[in-house]
Amino acid sequence: MESRNSGRRIRAYRKLKGYTQEEFARQIGMSVSLLGEVERGNRLASEPAIERMATVLNISKEELTV
Repeated sequence: MESRNSGRRIRAYRKLKGYTQEEFARQIGMSVSLLGEVERGNRLASEPAIERMATVLNISKEELTV
């Protein structure tokens, strides 16, 4: 359940900031397929990936994981 909620949050912030999956995946150094898995809640992102996402989105990492 936690992965699904954080995945939805990641997707929502990505879209809010205007990134496509491809652009965002490139910015954070992740494959598009892995990003899709994370956004769907099928996989958890690693701590370093969460930190890169937060940096690119200009938000705190807590906003992605709470």
